[in-house]
Amino acid sequence: MSQLKNRIQIMKAAVIGLGLSALTLNAMATLKTDTIKYTQNGTNLIGYLAYDNELTAKGKVPGILVIHEWWGLNDFIKQKTEQLAHMGYVAFAVDMYGDGQVTKDPDQAKRLAGQLYGKPLMAERAQAGLDQLLKTGLVDNTKIASIGFCFGGTCSLALAYDGAPLQAVVTFHGGLTPAPSGTAAKTKAKFLILHGALDPLVNKQTVDSFLASMNEAKLDYQFVIYSGAVHAFTNPDADKAREAGLQGVGYDPEAAHRAWRQMKLFFDEVFAANNPQ
Repeated sequence: MSQLKNRIQIMKAAVIGLGLSALTLNAMATLKTDTIKYTQNGTNLIGYLAYDNELTAKGKVPGILVIHEWWGLNDFIKQKTEQLAHMGYVAFAVDMYGDGQVTKDPDQAKRLAGQLYGKPLMAERAQAGLDQLLKTGLVDNTKIASIGFCFGGTCSLALAYDGAPLQAVVTFHGGLTPAPSGTAAKTKAKFLILHGALDPLVNKQTVDSFLASMNEAKLDYQFVIYSGAVHAFTNPDADKAREAGLQGVGYDPEAAHRAWRQMKLFFDEVFAANNPQ
């Protein structure tokens, strides 16, 4: 009798295991990823596209542009792009540097990012990525957002300030450049700023200047601060970068989870407001 019970339990476990495997395989089967080669003013770029193939077969869905940290379009950003696809979005990670350049060296990252900071090229390069997202034909053009991490947050802001057709912008521990005069006439985007309370790389003076510009322009924004969090708090590799000598960065899993959830709620709100009735 005991042997029979054991066999039944083993069979149940096998069935459950097969069921879970089937669910996992099904989820993997519907996720479509692709490397997209494109150009901007003669520069070769390599982006990363992810979406749910079954979902997009039923109709167009919101599109999210994903802009990387100053490290480049690395595995961390690709993972975030895939996460967005699993959430029901078409996500495209833009290449801001060209030829898919990535680095783990802070000095090289600083040089790469420095080629774009404070220059029209930043918005132009981000716009080239947005154009690729729109060209997929998979997205609802009335539901487009840009998210960015650190350097990518600055790029997302620049894209919105330049008048790109975005409904939403989200920055995760992003560089907070003030909105230029006349921004309100160019963008209808709503902004969600997710910031570490102890971020030494985006200090209080920078934050105050940014908020003053947003208030002066009467832009629609939310500013969320996470206690104890420093710069790059969403990236698990931030601790390695700190150990290697990059000061002011660190991973905070709780803040990272809360920020991602806050982004989802924000998208639900913004995109629902654009639903045609």
